[in-house]
Amino acid sequence: MILDNWQQRFEQWMQQHHASDDAAHDISHFRRVWATARQLAQGSEADQQVILTACYFHDIVSLAKNHPQRHLSSRMAAEKTLTILRDDFPDFPAQAYPAVAHAIEAHSFSARIPAESLEAKIVQDADRLEALGAIGLARVFAVAGALNVALFDSDDPFADRRALDDKRYALDHFQSKLLRLPHTMQTEKGRALAEHNARYLVDFMAKIAAELKGEPMRLDEAVIRRFYP
Repeated sequence: MILDNWQQRFEQWMQQHHASDDAAHDISHFRRVWATARQLAQGSEADQQVILTACYFHDIVSLAKNHPQRHLSSRMAAEKTLTILRDDFPDFPAQAYPAVAHAIEAHSFSARIPAESLEAKIVQDADRLEALGAIGLARVFAVAGALNVALFDSDDPFADRRALDDKRYALDHFQSKLLRLPHTMQTEKGRALAEHNARYLVDFMAKIAAELKGEPMRLDEAVIRRFYP
């Protein structure tokens, strides 16, 4: 019940102070990351209050993917979160501040900050799982649309004869980041879920490959063999 109360308070704060037109980092994203993190933490000794707080505030600062300081977003988010906790949640235990800040800083792929605590590992895994599977697929193309990025290079969709460039082609993001995520997972549960959802993305890639060959009723088996984790 204590966790549920904190979640309600955080959601109320978000609704009042964090209106976002970023579909990939809205309040629904925070809820999903917390729900996944709760599953990953089940049966462990992790501090779930720290995890809950980090899940709800990890993207309180989220610079656009094409922003030159994108890699600093998580540090900025950690600093802003501590200010919010001090000012708007004075009953939040101050001794948990460092753990919350570290979990937020370490969640980011681009920041390259090692997750040292169990809580940070769980938050990192939960957030990265959001980038895989059906929701991850939807987010890739939502972001691509917002940034006016082409869906894929129709002449070379899987970058066989060119360098990957996910700033130009959304499909390149699968190879440059998403399919690498299962290898970065910190927990056993997270790794299993990541591999499962990465296969969904590969199936999608295989469907694109088949359609480009004029075969809309099948998947391209060569793509599946090449990219399945």
